Amino acid sequence: MSALRDALRRLLHGDGLPDGFPGRLEPEERVLATASTADGGHLVVTSWGLWFPDGDGVRRVGWHLVSRASWRNGALALVEADEVEEIASGDGPRAVLLADRPARRFRLTEPDRVPEVVHARVEGSFRSRHHRDLPGGGAWFVQRKIAGRDGTVLQVRPDPGTDPALVAALAADVARSLRQP
Repeated sequence: MSALRDALRRLLHGDGLPDGFPGRLEPEERVLATASTADGGHLVVTSWGLWFPDGDGVRRVGWHLVSRASWRNGALALVEADEVEEIASGDGPRAVLLADRPARRFRLTEPDRVPEVVHARVEGSFRSRHHRDLPGGGAWFVQRKIAGRDGTVLQVRPDPGTDPALVAALAADVARSLRQP
């Protein structure tokens, strides 16, 4: 019924996408805000993630892979994470090791509601956060909701200099403990 309601809303009110937007939204994905970039592109904020110019096209990063987003001096700064390894933990919840990409900045000519909606969506994807000190550094253990899917994912972001094998072993233990009642 929700897909039918979304299709009817798009038919009657449009989809909210900028003219000529080359991306293809999922049937349940809703446009929440848009803004023009200084270089003539667009940011499109949806219920599933943030669409932005990338090379000759656009791409979407899901909210669960936005490590940080900040608004300052007319620009949205975005730090996206890559899933670099899935940690085997037996049956049940999985753990994913993350590595942050360099920050990207998008200068917005008319930001409208984009900064507030991005902030709310990024923060809303977090279910829990905890930093653990480890030899040589530490790691963030974060449970996040993935838009469009049920449940959460355990993400682990090691601090620079932390032994990846130690982090992977600890992540597997944490994932196993999450499935125990």
